[in-house]
Amino acid sequence: MQKLDGLMREVSALKPGALEANLEQAQDFMEMVQLYNSAIREITTKLEILNSEFNMRYDHNPIHHIDSRLKSLPSIVEKLRRKGMKVSIASAKENLTDIAGVRVVCNYIDDIYRIAQMLSTQDDIIVLRRTDYIESPKENGYRSLHLVVSVPVFLSNGSVAVPVEIQIRTIAMDFWASLEHQIRYKSSEAIREDEALRKELKRCAEESTALDRRMQEIYQRLQQGKQDV
Repeated sequence: MQKLDGLMREVSALKPGALEANLEQAQDFMEMVQLYNSAIREITTKLEILNSEFNMRYDHNPIHHIDSRLKSLPSIVEKLRRKGMKVSIASAKENLTDIAGVRVVCNYIDDIYRIAQMLSTQDDIIVLRRTDYIESPKENGYRSLHLVVSVPVFLSNGSVAVPVEIQIRTIAMDFWASLEHQIRYKSSEAIREDEALRKELKRCAEESTALDRRMQEIYQRLQQGKQDV
């Protein structure tokens, strides 16, 4: 509800001539917000059920926690303009696949692929795009598994397929990505001009990856020990 109230305030604050300038357009926007919020709930419910069932069967929770967000109205407008696309509700729904976002933070690297596989094989989920930044990290060291999936949202007049971007990462990956984003946001110019700083941030990503692997190896050894008893 807080997210919805915030988006409503964004709509009401827009100047005449902007995307949601009149009541009809504002109503269209609020309907889109409701639709994408519903898609987020569909995905998070599926993930929570998988996590609970996995814990019951194997005494292990692959998911540490789940976050979600709706892209803000200014961000939607900015992205459409940056891509040279028409600024409208219809254009946003047709061209943007990251309006609804879910971040899944897992305990171990193996859990990332396990969750992705279990979610992707559900009958009503269609994987539109998969980008593995763990196998092929970004230049700055960023690691995460990105999925864009289509999930049906059932409304009074039928179902609507809605895209949701899902980022799946470990606690260590999330720690690095969150702090790196904060540092870049507050000191972007300094980082662009300082190669040593960029290398240091990338080195931190590599060290966190090494820690991820070591922690997973420890967990696997403990699991193997239980099976041998």
